[in-house]
Amino acid sequence: MVRNSFSHVDTWVFDLDNTLYPPQMRLFDQIEVRMTNWVMRELGVDQSRANHLRGHYWQLYGTTLAGLMREHDIDPVGYLSDVHDIDFSVLQPDAQLAGRIGALPGRRIVFTNGDAPYAGKVLAARGLSGLFDAVYGVEHAGYLPKPEAGAFQTVFALDGLNPKTAAMFEDDPRNLAVPHAMGLRTVHIAPAPEPAPHIHHHADDLSTFLALLTQD
Repeated sequence: MVRNSFSHVDTWVFDLDNTLYPPQMRLFDQIEVRMTNWVMRELGVDQSRANHLRGHYWQLYGTTLAGLMREHDIDPVGYLSDVHDIDFSVLQPDAQLAGRIGALPGRRIVFTNGDAPYAGKVLAARGLSGLFDAVYGVEHAGYLPKPEAGAFQTVFALDGLNPKTAAMFEDDPRNLAVPHAMGLRTVHIAPAPEPAPHIHHHADDLSTFLALLTQD
């Protein structure tokens, strides 16, 4: 039954963080520390204020970066380079996941609120390099982040995908609302479900869900 609901799909869109690797690998914890330190250093605030701004901007604008750009006119290139200077060895290769992604019919792309160089390092650490037809970072959307409609419109137009024949896998339920409205099949990848009208499917493990779509 699940497989039938994807029979029309010819383009598979994957978020990166906490989607193509499980959250228990805790890679993003390192990024959050570096974001807090960056805000402390560049804005001249203490750790408590920096943590507050990091979370507040994420909630209000979709990413901390988007808030820093709007509120403080910061340079996104330097910021992204700094906060992504982390240890990728916490990520383990996943040959089974690689096989299941590779078995999906049609095109496979990554669309992340990080930048493309960072995405490439994550994919390499997970053993997923070479599986995707395109990798789109926030820079490809003019630094407009998901969940903004303009971010999806820009990247999907750049890719040339047809939203009516695409599916998206994403850990942040906010980031599935616009794809759903555009006509994509939506899959929420997270430890716990958050039922909403814009979420078609939930799975706590991406690889297990993909097995339902790729195995006879």
